[in-house]
Amino acid sequence: MTPVSLTRTPLLLCPQRHYHARRIYYLSLEFYMGRTLQNTMVNLGLQNACDEAIYQLGLDLEELEEIEEDAGLGNGGLGRLAACFLDSMATLGLAAYGYGIRYEFGIFNQKIVDGWQVEEADDWLRYGNPWEKARPEYMLPVHFYGRVEHTPEGVKWIDTQVVLAMPYDTPVPGYKNNTVNTMRLWSAKAPNDFNLQEFNMGDYIEAVLDRNLAENISRVLYPNDNFFEGKELRLKQEYFVVAATLQDIIRRFKSSKFGCRDPVRTCFETFPDKVAIQLNDTHPALSIPELMRILVDVEKVDWDKAWEITKRTCAYTNHTVLPEALERWPVSMFEKLLPRHLEIIYALNQMHLDRVAALYPGDIDRLRRMSVIEEGDCKRINMAHLCVIGSHAVNGVARIHSDIVKNSVFKDFYELEPEKFQNKTNGITPRRWLLLCNPGLADIIAEKIGESFITDLSQLKKLLEFIDNETFIRDVAKVKQENKLKFATYLEEQYKVKINPMSMFDVQVKRIHEYKRQLLNCLHAITLYNRIRCNPSKSFVPRTIMIGGKAAPGYHMAKMIIKLITSIGEVINNDPYVGDKLKVIFLENYRVSLAEKVIPAADLSQQISTAGTEASGTGNMKFMVNGALTIGTMDGANVEMAEEAGEENLFIFGMRVEDVEALDRKGYNAREYYESLPELRQAIDQISSGFFSPRDPGCFKDVVNMLMYHDRFKVFADYEAYIKCQGQVDQLFMDPREWTRKVIRNIACSGKFSSDRTITEYAREIWGVEPSATAIPPPNLPRN
Repeated sequence: MTPVSLTRTPLLLCPQRHYHARRIYYLSLEFYMGRTLQNTMVNLGLQNACDEAIYQLGLDLEELEEIEEDAGLGNGGLGRLAACFLDSMATLGLAAYGYGIRYEFGIFNQKIVDGWQVEEADDWLRYGNPWEKARPEYMLPVHFYGRVEHTPEGVKWIDTQVVLAMPYDTPVPGYKNNTVNTMRLWSAKAPNDFNLQEFNMGDYIEAVLDRNLAENISRVLYPNDNFFEGKELRLKQEYFVVAATLQDIIRRFKSSKFGCRDPVRTCFETFPDKVAIQLNDTHPALSIPELMRILVDVEKVDWDKAWEITKRTCAYTNHTVLPEALERWPVSMFEKLLPRHLEIIYALNQMHLDRVAALYPGDIDRLRRMSVIEEGDCKRINMAHLCVIGSHAVNGVARIHSDIVKNSVFKDFYELEPEKFQNKTNGITPRRWLLLCNPGLADIIAEKIGESFITDLSQLKKLLEFIDNETFIRDVAKVKQENKLKFATYLEEQYKVKINPMSMFDVQVKRIHEYKRQLLNCLHAITLYNRIRCNPSKSFVPRTIMIGGKAAPGYHMAKMIIKLITSIGEVINNDPYVGDKLKVIFLENYRVSLAEKVIPAADLSQQISTAGTEASGTGNMKFMVNGALTIGTMDGANVEMAEEAGEENLFIFGMRVEDVEALDRKGYNAREYYESLPELRQAIDQISSGFFSPRDPGCFKDVVNMLMYHDRFKVFADYEAYIKCQGQVDQLFMDPREWTRKVIRNIACSGKFSSDRTITEYAREIWGVEPSATAIPPPNLPRN
């Protein structure tokens, strides 16, 4: 028998059924993957075998898992969504590829020093990355700068600077289906002749050192969540990933069996039938003009045909309605960096505006509103408008968000092409967010309803039969208590904080942002504290309030919010009157691997953004499936969670979108609330007077000033309803059986929020492919 040659076995399997299917390309500037070891073992069905083998060697698998660095190539929701989608696409047997940037430094590590956030570089590749395989044979050139020449033979982009894109492939295994997809991340490399032409006999050393300039493109992830910072390096990153990826897509299209009869396959008619490109927000929007450039300038496809191909290929997911997050690049920057793309964008915009003008003659204001180019002191390119005109589908990420997209953000575009607009409510992968992070809960669920819920989360509905089953109620409560004890132990080891594991674990973990209203949570903590101080002998429901998340390094208010949280904790946690009735803990360096520990231990999940500001949220779903109850506003996916579980099984409070709009029309006056709500006034006065910052009494003047005079997110307007709702939370927590019954109902109704459901909808309604639940044969069996 001939020995099997390991070197010739392809790293990434290409299942037979993929050969004729359309390939899906998910383009994202962020992939927030976290750790890979345990996820790989879970998806390959090897966890128990590995556990046993490692144990036999006298080692502890969990200790080994803690050594792995998180791949923190994302900021928050958008990047983590991309990671969940990769898992679901592989599990559903889609021929899908994730494309992004291999940042040398991911999201910074957060240290808390004297209560302030301090950033530290995330040198995650320091000891190498065993999951990636460099693919130098697929290295590609990317062009920048230069000038455009219009010749009789066509348009040429010349005198450019070249940077090489080196691909690194990471396998993405599906769940027990023998499918392995690929995430390909590009790293920037200077060509060997970089800068040497200019220097020639000059300073050779200087020229070699200047290679860093080119390689800086993939150096670091921009640490902004929901905020646009118009830096040239960021635009370079966006074009870098797009240019490399599109060359790769076209190479694969041309070399495939299914290209056209033509020996060189220059026929692009079938391109949209074989390729689907999903743009994760506007960050990869340059795919649209770049695909046009390749088709028209390089492949010599007719302009109108090229535009049809581009639109049928691309689809765009919108992730935010906050105006400060929308990408609006200065035309002057494009002119310098991507002159040909600017010409193409102008031509596309002209075509688009001609169409609008024909349909709405004389409506000049509509033309201004709908233009891709914004006129003004500084002419800008509105990337969202470019995405909408260049895509065949545009989707929001929760029903309420998709409605806002249609009725407000892209209202004019919706009137023009209503059929383009869809909703795809976000989801999370149940492999990482249930099986991997909460094996105790997964086990007792499997005991009752079998294991098929792992790939069909809607099966959790079957748990409704056990809502009054005393054994099951006891088991669910017991698993939660074990998770809380384990997390309490972890906090003691890591941060030397002692917490009461019998207290309610009240958790808000997400990026720090004014719209997410961590300040509302702070005001509740202060209010509880004042009530305890006022009446120390009264019995209180003990709480441990945990708040975690990173602030963008340049976001002053977010950093002040962190300082406020740590300062409140400092006072409350050291007040002998309070004892273990109340603790406020800031969870340092919140990241995927910490989420996997804290979420299974949470009793209460806080999802308290101002209605109409959080596009979807996905943390809310993770808490729901892991047996926490939600206190939240009618925002993002909370609306659909309440619909699935019944509003009475969540703690819903506060203004709805209509109320916020009405208050905007009336004019929000924070002072009215301050004057009429004594507990609110007391809390604000304490923050303002330096009660929580005795060594620097004026420390929080900016925070108070914002809350009183320019709070876009109306914290005070929801304060009263929030405090009242928190009272209902306390009431229920005192009845553990009723609490646990609500928990079971929530878990049972969380099935909709699997990313498998989300991806199935993308596949059928946007990409035109059918997911497959059947496993392909393993590599050691014949494939027929």
